[in-house]
Amino acid sequence: MFGSMPTMDDVRRALLAHRPSLVSAETARRAAVAMVLRDDAGPVEVLFIERASREGDPWSGHMAFPGGRVEELDDTTRAAAERETHEEVGLSLEGAETLGRLDDMHGSPATANQLAVSAFVFYVSQPGTLVTNHEVREAFWFPLDSLLRPERFVEHPMQRGSRTHFPGILVGEPGRHVVWGLTYRFLEGFLELLGQPLPERWQADPPS
Repeated sequence: MFGSMPTMDDVRRALLAHRPSLVSAETARRAAVAMVLRDDAGPVEVLFIERASREGDPWSGHMAFPGGRVEELDDTTRAAAERETHEEVGLSLEGAETLGRLDDMHGSPATANQLAVSAFVFYVSQPGTLVTNHEVREAFWFPLDSLLRPERFVEHPMQRGSRTHFPGILVGEPGRHVVWGLTYRFLEGFLELLGQPLPERWQADPPS
């Protein structure tokens, strides 16, 4: 657990000093997500979405940040993150405070290394009511300081190559609202910037 509850000033300082590692712009396909923070309800909270189950979507049913593929109409990857957030949860980031950018990540094994995903961090003072579209099953805010509570560390069963389990963080209903994979990796980098790295996790699969 955090030694002290993180504040927005803590986040601002951490991201101001960060120089993100970026994937080459020559990557064939790009996507972008928005890590949106608020503190109007008291503690700093982060916005998560549960993606709807859709055939052909490599992130079908996953817990995630709002986001999606960069399209021709998007001037920048950040613009794509802002557009997707508005489309998926009805939250406009126009005029929101852009706090910084996390390290780029490659997408899931299903996309090999052909998809690069960028993550931008925003702060909204009064986000209002979230209104989800057909791509999102549920959207909700979760306290940032609760992400490091040991009772929330779970194993997420998922077959990827030789691996059958991945580290995850429970943010809601057990077996359903588990942050893992790409979103977990973005969170891992973000929390490390705050000086609160996720602890060493179990060996995902026992040795044979």
